[in-house]
Amino acid sequence: MNENKYYNDMDQSQAVDPEQEGNAVIDGDYAGDTEDTQAEQEVNTLENQLVELQAQVEKEKKEYLFLAAEFDNYRKRTLKEKAEIIKNGGENVLKGLLPIVDDFERGLKAAESDSDAKSVVEGMNLIYNKLIKYLESLGVKEMASTGEDFNSDLHEAIAQVPAPSEDMKGKVLDTVQKGYMINDKVLRHAKVAVAQ
Repeated sequence: MNENKYYNDMDQSQAVDPEQEGNAVIDGDYAGDTEDTQAEQEVNTLENQLVELQAQVEKEKKEYLFLAAEFDNYRKRTLKEKAEIIKNGGENVLKGLLPIVDDFERGLKAAESDSDAKSVVEGMNLIYNKLIKYLESLGVKEMASTGEDFNSDLHEAIAQVPAPSEDMKGKVLDTVQKGYMINDKVLRHAKVAVAQ
């Protein structure tokens, strides 16, 4: 009777029949099983995605290491090639000078046995002209200095002398040592005397 009183006192919406109460638990278990199954599927999906992403990271890491090694090899190879070009470039220049050295040796030998100074001077001029042509073929040219305006980019003033006239001020009066250009770049500055 106490039990009936309990049910009567309770609000009807809160009252649960004991038979329905068991069914409600069973229905709740089914709902919980469905939620567990969905959660397991999500976990499996996320684990699969994680495995795929880890595989992708490993693949990209290997590709990166391969590219880094390839770049390092390329850098070393280009440095070696550059050193070879510089070495062989100097070698080719010196090789071109050897025939001129040979001409000097022949000229000196001829000058010992020939007492005529005129023929020695002719021989020296021939060798000089040959050397100048060779230097021009390499892009080396003599720069004009005497009579030109003093230019500190091209000339090195080693003396200042009084100007013979007003219009000669700031001009090069004498070239003590010729200057040379190589491909429009100063190879050696001309040493000059400048009028003041």
